[in-house]
Parts: sequence; structure tokens; C-alpha cells
Amino acid sequence: MKLTLSVIKADIGGFVGHSSVHKDVIEKVKEVAEDGKDKGIIRDVSILVCGDDIALVMTHTKGVDSSEVHELAWNAFKEGTEVAKKLKMYGAGQDLLADAFSGNIKGMGPGVAEMEFVERKSEPVVIFFADKTAPSAWNLPLYEIFADPMNTAGLVIDPSMHDGFIFDVMDVYTGMGIMLKAPEELYDLLVFIGATSRYVVRAVYRKSDGEIAASASTQRLSLMAGRYVGKDDPVLIVRAQAGFPAVGEILEPFARPWLVEGWMRGSHTGPLMPVSFKNAKPTRFDGPPRVIAAGYQITDGYLIGPSDLFDDPAFDEARRQCNVMADILRRQGIFEPHRLPPEEMEYTTLPKVLEKLKDRFKLVEAKK
Repeated sequence: MKLTLSVIKADIGGFVGHSSVHKDVIEKVKEVAEDGKDKGIIRDVSILVCGDDIALVMTHTKGVDSSEVHELAWNAFKEGTEVAKKLKMYGAGQDLLADAFSGNIKGMGPGVAEMEFVERKSEPVVIFFADKTAPSAWNLPLYEIFADPMNTAGLVIDPSMHDGFIFDVMDVYTGMGIMLKAPEELYDLLVFIGATSRYVVRAVYRKSDGEIAASASTQRLSLMAGRYVGKDDPVLIVRAQAGFPAVGEILEPFARPWLVEGWMRGSHTGPLMPVSFKNAKPTRFDGPPRVIAAGYQITDGYLIGPSDLFDDPAFDEARRQCNVMADILRRQGIFEPHRLPPEEMEYTTLPKVLEKLKDRFKLVEAKK
């Protein structure tokens, strides 16, 4: 029997500002989700929080894109929003772009990562959950986890991974996708996923048998809403061990920080900081961007966990480096490269300013 693991997240109100989620909002979301478990819609559920976002981690047997499961998540977020509104939480319901559920939560605001598989003898998974950044934040670590032998020794010494993996890459502006094989199409893959403002890794599959290895949320909130409504705060599921990278190989990319888009007002570049659950409260300039790693053992469809995988002093140096990088970037203030380039500012005040001043632009130098 195939099991489905669904992770659906939303920002339905921040406490205080954009830094965290109020406990009453979390309890309401949990209450609705647990009711769905009691009714048999899902087998199990776990709640994760990162910054001002809530994620429902659910197991069930209804397959990917199940209307019933998606509606349960929608209802949980809607009822949580009502609590957030009563408490006057900031941006209450900002990720819910529709008034009513319409069959599939994709395209309605919340982020979704799902996968379907037959549960192995031991089924460890790692769920990454980030705040103040976009889906392309996963491009670099997914490349290192599944295509870089300097990070993942199993690509060289584990026969079950030696053939490599297939990356499902999507253009977020057109909705078009392409499947690229690693290692033989590695350079082609990097052409795309290195362009993080446009291309994102949607999923990764084991080449030898097509078994799914990772699934990421790819929803771009501003593209759906047509206006600035915050960054997308993505989730990522990665299966571990026994034919997949070890847990340590999956976590290793996060030991060295890199720069992602997001941070304050979704309009800045900042370092992605790996933190424990308790430190997933971005406050400095609404950041820097944070990521948590929740480890679960899936046993007969039930979620054993989560284990707080970044609650480890081994990641202290990454956190220190993030603070140094944040200092350097903040020195840039509103200037690029700290502020994102114009094409990423499409849903902020930039278009309004250009429209207001368009008649004052005069040709000062002819184009060659």
C-alpha cells in the first residue's frame, strides 16, 4: 500500500509583526487537523512552526493532490485565521488568497510539498521549513545533496545511489518544467537552478528506479496574487538512508551558509540561518532568513517525531557566519545587492514610482 506524505504551510498571522505565531492560533490549527485525523481523512498529523508560518505534516493514503486532504488543511488555516483576526495578529490570513476552497489548495496561497511511496523497512525523512525566503532557497542544497559527491559520499560509495538522480526543474514564470539527469547533464542542470530568481527544483527522483527522493513547494505567492504579499516561506521533504543520502549528508549543506532572496519585505538578499525550533523567530530586520530541520521516522503511516535536527552545536559556526554576512549586507541598506534587483521588485512600490515619474524621463544618450 502506498503512503502519501503531505506538508502544507501558510502564514495566517504573525505574533509580533512577522516573528512568530501565537499559541492560540497554533492550537486552533492543530484542533482542526486532529479532527480530520479522528474522521479518517488523514492517518497522522504533526505541526511545525517557523517564524510566522505554520506547517501541517500529514500522512494518509489518498494520494498526492487529494481534494479531501487539501480541504482539511484549508479549513485548519481558515479557522486559525479567525483566531488570528480576533487577536489582531499582523497580516492575518495573508496566504489565503481565496474566500472558499475550490478543489485543490495549490494556487490558493499556501505552499505544498507532497510525495507518495511504499514505506520501507525503516523510513526516515527530513522536513525542512524556511521563513523569510523563496522556493529557490532549496536549489543549492538539493544540488549538493543529490549531485555533489564532495557533499554526499554515497554518490560514490553506495551502489544504490551510484547511478545518480533526476531533477525536476520548473520555470516559475511560465509553469514549464524539464527533467535533467545527474551526473551526465550536471552542467545543463546548473545553468537553470543557478538562476534562482526563475528556476526552482520541484522534485528529485532516483535514476535507477524512479523512486521519489525529495519534494519541494514551488508556489510563488506574489505571482499568484499579482501584488506583494510576503515571501513564500517554502517547505522541503527529503527521504533518507537505504538508497538515499544519509541524514548527515542531507544536513551537511546547511553547515555552510549561502545567500537567498527574501528577508525584510521579501525584497532583500540574506544568509539562510539553520536554527533549532526555539530559535526560529526571525527578528533582526525581520530575519535573517531561518530554516529548521524536522526529522521523522514514519512507522506504519504514523509520524514518530519530530527530532530537532539543527539543535546541534555543530551548526554554531554556520550561525556565526550568518551573523557576519548579515552585518555586511545590512551595510548596503536599500542599495543592491542587499536589495533585490528590479525584476524581483515587481510587486513593491517600484512600478508605482516608475508610473508616476515616467513623463520626466528624457533621452540623454542615444542607443548604439
